[in-house]
Amino acid sequence: MAIDLADYEKQSREAVQAFWGNREMARQKQIESGNIDAGERAGVTAGKNMDGFVALVIDLVRNNGLGHADIHQGRAVVTLPGYFRPTKLWDLVVINEGRLIAAVEFKSQVGPSFGNNFNNRTEEAIGTAHDLWTAYREGAFGKQPRPFVGWMMMVEDAPESRRPVTDRSPHFPVFKEFAGASYQQRYNILCQRLMQEQLYSAAAIITSPRTASTNGAYAELDDMTSLKTFVTSFAGHIAAEAAR
Repeated sequence: MAIDLADYEKQSREAVQAFWGNREMARQKQIESGNIDAGERAGVTAGKNMDGFVALVIDLVRNNGLGHADIHQGRAVVTLPGYFRPTKLWDLVVINEGRLIAAVEFKSQVGPSFGNNFNNRTEEAIGTAHDLWTAYREGAFGKQPRPFVGWMMMVEDAPESRRPVTDRSPHFPVFKEFAGASYQQRYNILCQRLMQEQLYSAAAIITSPRTASTNGAYAELDDMTSLKTFVTSFAGHIAAEAAR
């Protein structure tokens, strides 16, 4: 059965436009209200910035044969059991006939503080996946095929995220791939290795400048971590479940 990619390129451009537009609106509201929180945190605390990508993934579920599946987004219904902790909130969970079909996280990173946030995102991504797969191994979801576990990241395309970064490791050398790598490149390496280590079924990264609020422009860093690879992998997983 042919898979349907839900016109993902068009939807992704619209999602990028909405991302930057929502951030700017939140920032302006903070300024108009006289709140001192008028900087980057205003856009973050507004939430809903990645909703365009959530809508794309929902369309992929519906267009590939699981229109009857339960697609959960609300905070009260995206909780899954963990192994090292009782529960974890995901951004999107798909359930079909009592089986966990997919769990997806949607993340973003906007400057200027790329360094600390990169480390936090990395630790969170690794820990979340390891926790879920250990819970799966221990039967938390019953006897079922492996679910699709996805991680999608959007990073601001800015001088600070493109600039080579120097690390200090006084006792042992860092892996050569990280030597002088920018934060964009580091996110790309992270996504590659999350998949290579089978922590995520697919992990994608795109970059986009703030000016994309007018045209939805975004860029991908390589085929392995591209949106197309993510979308194709997800759609194929959904189609396979629909054919069961």
